[in-house]
Amino acid sequence: MPGRQVLRRPYAMALSLYRHLPRFLRLWIIRRVAPGHTVGALALIEHDGSLLVLKQRHRRGWTFPGGLLNRGEDAATAVVREVAEETGLRVEVGQPFSTVVEPGSRRVDVLFWVRVDERFPVRTAGEEALESGWVPTAELIEPGATDDPTRTAVGELLRFHRDTADAGAHRGRLLGA
Repeated sequence: MPGRQVLRRPYAMALSLYRHLPRFLRLWIIRRVAPGHTVGALALIEHDGSLLVLKQRHRRGWTFPGGLLNRGEDAATAVVREVAEETGLRVEVGQPFSTVVEPGSRRVDVLFWVRVDERFPVRTAGEEALESGWVPTAELIEPGATDDPTRTAVGELLRFHRDTADAGAHRGRLLGA
């Protein structure tokens, strides 16, 4: 089909030209035409079937410690920083167990699992976290208990536990309170 090749030719020429542009110019173009997303990292800190949750000023219901990545920051560094800021806990994380992409809100959440051997007191920082608690996982998926992103993260954790026999590479640990 000659007509089809004619339609492809300008596209192929544009890609060929793009390939030869300096890197800074290629990045500038991509940032102008690609959809922008916010990227956050959340820590699902678990003990004996319950998760550490926070009540925060900017969210409805219980949420997980975590937040947005700073420019140039990787997800693991961001979640360690956010957990410390919001709870006063020092954690070490393994590999993320899931990444959730929400096209409608243009949000990406990278999820980390931290299993702890004991429940510990959590210091909530008054600016972001108003209250903290340990809530059974099953209660967090009930309508009204959390917002949609938190319910989605709980669903991902339940799927991860169901599908993963050896989660050692994904598990983080508490370094200090």
